Amino acid sequence: MAGHSKWNNIKRRKGAVDAERAQIFTKLGREIHLAVRHGGPDPETNRALRDAIARAKASNMPNDNISRSIAKASGAADGDNFEEVLYEGYGPGGVAVMVRTLTDNRNRTAGDIRHFFDKFGGNLGTKGSVSYQFETKGSLILDKELFDDEEAVMLSALEAGADDVVADDEMIEILTTPDDYETVREHLETEGFRFADASVGPVAMTTVRLDDVAMQEQMEKLRDALNGHDDVQDIFDNWDESE
Repeated sequence: MAGHSKWNNIKRRKGAVDAERAQIFTKLGREIHLAVRHGGPDPETNRALRDAIARAKASNMPNDNISRSIAKASGAADGDNFEEVLYEGYGPGGVAVMVRTLTDNRNRTAGDIRHFFDKFGGNLGTKGSVSYQFETKGSLILDKELFDDEEAVMLSALEAGADDVVADDEMIEILTTPDDYETVREHLETEGFRFADASVGPVAMTTVRLDDVAMQEQMEKLRDALNGHDDVQDIFDNWDESE
């Protein structure tokens, strides 16, 4: 299921202690900062900023924090200069992994990402080495503790223009084309849906199962190490974790 790696991040946010929550909000602030610097501080005319704000709200980032991030980015002619860098590689057992970062130091970030891959049984590849196994999709994730009526979610999502709806015991994921993502998200928000995560990014077209328990543990450790790095914004992989 495409959203499992995201769901791990969501569960981490739910149980985050103050220090972890502060790190999460810092990462979200970087997303907002980058969007403002590229498209201006008005979410009405800056789609990337609207998307960043939606994701921040899905992560329970306080409105005051969001406003401060926008204001800081608006007045920052100089200062932090983050750029988006995407890393690709293979985890244990040939799991394809894509790591999206926002960094102000490419050398530092590349060295750290390579170290994590090496340490946990994988290897960092070159650009294009795994990206062909993914397609760009909008992803809207609901917590089944809050929204457990799959049929109702599916009907609403498809009516709003979603491509597909998939579910397991913990979550429901609504998939859209990149062009339809914002329309679907806003339509469902007006119907009262509140997302645990909302983003546009790579979704795996094929999956890899790990039957070896040791490899499963290594893959979990790789995810955890990457998630804990300050520069890492998102992790996408094609690990099939279904029983």
